[in-house]
Order: sequence, then C-alpha cells, then structure tokens
Amino acid sequence: MRFLDQAKIHVASGAGGDGCVGFRRERNLPRGGPDGGNGGRGGAVVALGAAELNTLIDFRYKQHFHAKRGRHGQGSQRSGADAAELVIEVPLGTEIFEEDRETLIADITRPGQRITLAQGGGGGYGNSHYKSSTNRAPRRADPGQEGQQRWLWLRLKLLADAGIIGLPNAGKSTFLAAVSEAKPKIADYPFTTLKPQLGVVLVDNHDYVLADIPGLIEGAHEGSGLGDRFLGHVERCAVLLHLVDGTEQDPGAAYRTVRAELAAYGEGLVEKPEIVCLSKCDALDARRRARRLKSLAAAASAPAAPISSVPVAAISSASGEGVREVLRGLWRAVAAKRQAAARDGDGAAVEKRVWDPMVGLR
Repeated sequence: MRFLDQAKIHVASGAGGDGCVGFRRERNLPRGGPDGGNGGRGGAVVALGAAELNTLIDFRYKQHFHAKRGRHGQGSQRSGADAAELVIEVPLGTEIFEEDRETLIADITRPGQRITLAQGGGGGYGNSHYKSSTNRAPRRADPGQEGQQRWLWLRLKLLADAGIIGLPNAGKSTFLAAVSEAKPKIADYPFTTLKPQLGVVLVDNHDYVLADIPGLIEGAHEGSGLGDRFLGHVERCAVLLHLVDGTEQDPGAAYRTVRAELAAYGEGLVEKPEIVCLSKCDALDARRRARRLKSLAAAASAPAAPISSVPVAAISSASGEGVREVLRGLWRAVAAKRQAAARDGDGAAVEKRVWDPMVGLR
C-alpha cells in the first residue's frame, strides 16, 4: 500500500427537499384543506476516525464527496425523507484544515470520533405548516435550504509513541527492524527510507509504537533532500531517539545538523525528551569509539540541547549492544507521558519533575 499523508478534498452536503403545496381532494370532502408535506433534510458530510486505516492514499483517487439532497414533500401531509449522511473514514491522527491550510477544524485521534464537515440543508415547509384560523387555504411552500460546500486539507500525523530521527544512513531502519517485526528497506546508500515506517516494540512486557522517519540533511527545512514534511509524524511522540552514525568523522557536527533542522521546523520538537545514541559501534575499534563518543557527548550537552545531562549510548543494531537499555529508556518516557495524560484527563494536577531519558522521572 502506498503512503500518502496529505490530501485535498471537496465536500458538499445535500440541499433540503422542497415543501409541497397540496390540498385534500376526496369525495364528499370538498374543502379538505391544505395537506402539503415538508421537505426532508439534506445529507451531512461527516469525518469518522477509523483505526484500520494508516494512509490517505484513497483520497488520491477520489477528492469530491457530495451527499444527496432530501426528498421533496408530498400531498396527504407526507414529509420527504431525510437524506443519509455521507461518512468519510480517515486514519487516526488526521488533522483537518480549511483551504488556507492554517485554520484547524478538527484533529481525529480516537476510533469512532465523528466531526461534521458540512451540515445538510434544512427541508422547506409545506403549505400545511402555514394553515391557521385566519389563513385557511395557504398556498405558500418553502424551497429547501442549500447545502454547504468547502475545500479542505487532510494531513496525517502518525500516532507513534516514540520516533527515530537522524541523518540518512544513520542506521534508523536497521534499528527498527532489529527491535520490531517491521520490514523497512535497508541498504548501504542514503535515503532508503522514503516514507515513515512503524513498528511495535515489546520490552519487559510493555509495548509501544516506534516510528522511523526519513533522514534529514542540512537545509531540509528549505526542501533539500526529502525536506522536513515527515517531521509532522513525530510531533505527537513522547520521546525522540536520535541516532548518529558512528562511522561519521565528526558525529558532533552530524548531531548539530539534525538539531538545527528540528529548530527550523518548530512545533516544539527541540523541547521533546531525547535519547542520543552512537550507532554502528560494532564497526569501530576502542580508540575511535571513545573519541567519537566524546565528540557526540560534547555536542549533545551544549546549551542548545534540551536536556544538558543526556547520556550518549553506544549501540549496535547488528550485535544488539546497548539496544535493550535504549528501549527501556524510551518506554519510561512513553509511560510517563501516558500517566500524565491520564492525570490530565482526570482533572488532577500534573506534578512538574525533571526528566532524564535513561533514568526516568525523578
């Protein structure tokens, strides 16, 4: 299945049915009076969160969604039927914007969550609605109201608990394949990951979703490489795993490059808890490993980093060195966010504590 995380659609609700002008005509009842029925309501357009979807690819082949209009009223005081609402299923994590791509209408995050995108037009009154003691034979009936039309943008942000970031070829896909059942493409050249990949990690009887984001390069926020559009998929993550290639001559510079792109993107990514790891350490001898760990630790503890006490872990996805400890650190961050969300949902005050990714909240 192809991955698509942005789409533009046009929605139009149905118009209401017209009211009817009618008079009762029966044998032996010459003055039966008005009996025109009301028109039915037009169909609304509704967005529905669907847990089984994970891409917006369906909206590439269908962009127009028009609900049906309500049925017209009829004689004998028969009201027209309301039109059925048109339901559009979207993946969880979908944000719906106005055509300007800035005004947020809704954020679909729960299965079964429903948002009305276009309200159906009301049905018109038939002439039986207007009869009174002073107006015994009204000939007035109203037309149905017009429906609503609008262009909308859909943007999918994956609901991952933790996200992997780094330069291309930093070992992100290899790490995801090693710790989950995901099967991302792995090769010895950059940009093997062209779309976000998800995997479910199980550690110490706990599970969480880990996302592999396509690599960033310098100038990604200006469109270089694959750009930074995929960073939206880590905005909801509780913690970031920043992998730096241990075979890089200057791991500190590689770390700063990615951090600069996160800062240019914004949306609070630089403030997120972060675990920094020197990957591919199985390819390094003891001397080079120590030197590059020192370079990376110096960059990660700079004032620009969100957490000055970030420990730098040496890991190898091939041999498994240090991987389990990193997974445990990610889980502690994910668990802390879930607990905080549960407390917020209960209306309890959230205690402010200091975060250390490898230790937890203290």
